[in-house]
Amino acid sequence: MTGVYLATVALLFCGAAASLYRVARGPSMLDRAVALDVFTSLSMCGVGAFAVARDDYSDLPILLVLSLLGFVGSVSLARFFSGRSR
Repeated sequence: MTGVYLATVALLFCGAAASLYRVARGPSMLDRAVALDVFTSLSMCGVGAFAVARDDYSDLPILLVLSLLGFVGSVSLARFFSGRSR
C-alpha cells in the first residue's frame, strides 16, 4: 500500500505543480480560474488518498468543505465572466 500511496502522492504533486504554474502564468483570467478549480480538485484527491492510506475517515468533512468551496467559486466566476465580453 505504501508504494501505491507514494505514487499517488507524486502524481498529485505533479498535477498541483502544473496547476499552480498555470495560475501564475495563465494568459487569461479564465485560464487562472480553471487552474484554481483543478487545484481544488487535486487537493480533494490528496485528502481522500490520505484518509484511505491512514484508514481513518475523520477527514471527510474537509472534503465536503473543499467541494462546496470549489462549486461556489466556479459558479461565482462563471457568473462574473458571463457578463463580460472579450
